Amino acid sequence: MILTFFPLAPSAGLEPFIPIFQRGILYGSPTIREVSATGLGELIGLTSNKFLAGPLIIKMTGPLLRIVGDRNPANVKVAILKTLGLILVKGGPALRAFVPQFQTTFVKALSDPSRQVRTEAIGALSLLMPLSTRVDPLIKELVTGSLGKNLSSVEGLAAAAIQTATLEALAVVLDKGGTKAKLPVSVPSALDASRELLRSQDDGIRASAAKVMGEACALSSMDVTLETLREDILSDDKGDASSARHGKACAVHRILASARESVDTGTLEDLTKLSLQYLADDKDSVREAACAALGACIGRSADPKASFKFHESELLKVLNNSRESMDMHRAMARGICVALTMIDGDKRLDCMGVTLVDACLKLALSGAQRVQFSYNDVLWLVLNVESGNDGLEQYANTAVFENVRTMKSLHSKVLSRMTEVKIN
Repeated sequence: MILTFFPLAPSAGLEPFIPIFQRGILYGSPTIREVSATGLGELIGLTSNKFLAGPLIIKMTGPLLRIVGDRNPANVKVAILKTLGLILVKGGPALRAFVPQFQTTFVKALSDPSRQVRTEAIGALSLLMPLSTRVDPLIKELVTGSLGKNLSSVEGLAAAAIQTATLEALAVVLDKGGTKAKLPVSVPSALDASRELLRSQDDGIRASAAKVMGEACALSSMDVTLETLREDILSDDKGDASSARHGKACAVHRILASARESVDTGTLEDLTKLSLQYLADDKDSVREAACAALGACIGRSADPKASFKFHESELLKVLNNSRESMDMHRAMARGICVALTMIDGDKRLDCMGVTLVDACLKLALSGAQRVQFSYNDVLWLVLNVESGNDGLEQYANTAVFENVRTMKSLHSKVLSRMTEVKIN
């Protein structure tokens, strides 16, 4: 069934469609429910916000909230959650009375067996935060869920996947709504949970716990952040298992990336040394996490240009090594992106230097598509493509002719068509 709509104006234009979609959502087969939820989402997306205020948006919301918790296939739940997300974006304050129901729905979806459903639920919670005024109960519920206290009937990989999704949701809630927390125990409880889970045996749990730790530290005082770094990251790690080293590397990245103020020079030097140590680790997961950690250390330094230059040999050792795994090359791209996002756009090329940019350009032409995409992200950021062609011209004035020609071709065919870079 293919639905085609044209831009709508007055809300009266929507009225004939709503009963059709509502009936399909409430009483249709799984296929009809999916199509109806998607169709309603298309209607909402094509309608101006001012025509969705009040009773109309509320009329659309009720059936979706009632049906999403039923035993629907994953594709139906995904369609409903996407449409609910659109409703939150379009409806705004008119939906404030529905916040508890939205919250219950999205939190419940975090335990769904489908990864896509869990992912949509995390995104929907982030959209809910601007409307939510009571985040303390939500933080408490997510902290409990992240620790696995409600997973007595679920075991193994399924339990780990749910814990990971709950941690991701907790990080989003802290990021988007953490400043609304009123109880003094809310943010510290999240930090304590992240400290406990940073040494989990599951890679995904550790990486997500590090995100929570970063957001919780950003909401805490610098004293709390430094204490966390000293006790959980910089403590003697000679006896640490590879899982603990991986967790620490992830935490260095997240704490520095989320920090609202810089850590002192001495602590940053210690974190940089630890990141370099992990970059030479014998475990691939630790080395890959160390790339992002080192990038965060470079970006957070008082002089990123000097830091890039000082660590250029370590970076090139990975970038120029054709024997490195695809995952390691992608991890290094991610680390460089982390550093670049902390630097003003018009200063990135000067800070990074042409030698490193040329090495990234070479990898952007790699035969592995995922490596290409990763280094396209690096080049998009370093040339500050979002702001025009100044970065490209700056590069053209300093690089050798062959590389300039290649960069200009890549810029016109790929980089100029990109609109953003997402660093997970």
